[in-house]
Amino acid sequence: MTGRVNLMAPEVRANPYPVYAELRRSAPVCQVEPGGLWAITRFEDVAAAFKNPQVFSSAGVRTTTAPPWLGHNPFSESMIVMDPPHHMRLRTLVSRAWTPAAVNRLEPRIRSFARMLAERLSPEREVDFVDAFAMPLPASVIGELFALDPTMTARYKRWSVDLSSVSGTTEKDTHRHESIKATVREMEDYLSHVVAERRRHPQDDMVSDLVKTRVEGEELTDAELMSFLFLLVVAGLETTVQLVSHCVRMLMEQPHLVARLRENPSQVGRFVEEVLRYEPSVHGLVRVTTKETQVAGVVIPEGARVALMIGSACRDGERFKDPDTFDMDREGVNNMPFGHGIHFCLGAPLARLEARVGLEVLLSRFTRFTPTGPVKWNTSLTVRGPLSLPLVPHA
Repeated sequence: MTGRVNLMAPEVRANPYPVYAELRRSAPVCQVEPGGLWAITRFEDVAAAFKNPQVFSSAGVRTTTAPPWLGHNPFSESMIVMDPPHHMRLRTLVSRAWTPAAVNRLEPRIRSFARMLAERLSPEREVDFVDAFAMPLPASVIGELFALDPTMTARYKRWSVDLSSVSGTTEKDTHRHESIKATVREMEDYLSHVVAERRRHPQDDMVSDLVKTRVEGEELTDAELMSFLFLLVVAGLETTVQLVSHCVRMLMEQPHLVARLRENPSQVGRFVEEVLRYEPSVHGLVRVTTKETQVAGVVIPEGARVALMIGSACRDGERFKDPDTFDMDREGVNNMPFGHGIHFCLGAPLARLEARVGLEVLLSRFTRFTPTGPVKWNTSLTVRGPLSLPLVPHA
């Protein structure tokens, strides 16, 4: 492989896996575009870096990855850009309102949302699956969690697409700068109003829970609350949109699985797990080195921006047998798609639940899904998935 790989090149976005495979073989630690990032691509090395925040720091990301044109980083007080001990304080506070019991209580509402959306899909008529189902399902769930204005659901797509595209937006993309900054201002105005309203009039929702949560007398600051709510739009919405979309893409590519899952709905969860490995929503998370370090025999300098390539790790043949084969009968659970170590995603159980329930509902109504046009891919270094997915559902 000659020259630096550009992870944002359209042909790589459409199918990055051959590029990842070549990097694992010939340059498992190397610099790539955009921005001369150091990419780590093998499962063992990615996992080790996740578990070593003393060297591969999340806190460094706060100042090094917010581009100057953005003004300020709306995630600057979020736990994803914190190292211990500050990370643990914030994670402990947030997790009090994010318990498995709280997530499981949502299943009836998720099923209700999914049924409503599925009923709007007309058999034998073309639809953009992202707009019609994959986006509004998690958007409705987040609205339910936070008791947000249901008329705002339509805005969530623009918010999530704009925020997740920051990592793939260069200094030259000036036409995108103002749009993204306007989105940040709009979100700040709306979410500030929500937080202030919950302080005055608490409800039975997660924002109210977060406002009143205390651990050893400490509470979340307004800035921390705002950063967490911003984080949820990307981590809680965008990644789930892509997971649900990837699930239906796999059913289109492997239509024989539709009959199997319709006959055995209890296997839908197993199918979702293999989709998470085979087509993870998150492809890379950035860290900053606190000192010069060596990985796979390559010296990475202090202060380097490093991309931990989850999308590549999940296709590593040293970890997974026949990694480029979709096999829902694989044993074991692979949590790499949700991060690793202290930053393992709190929302993993909710994402899995939404995907499972959404698929159960779709498979109860439709026998197959036929693609009707090319997939349009998003432009984010972190999250990879369809912006649009045209298809026809068949009863």
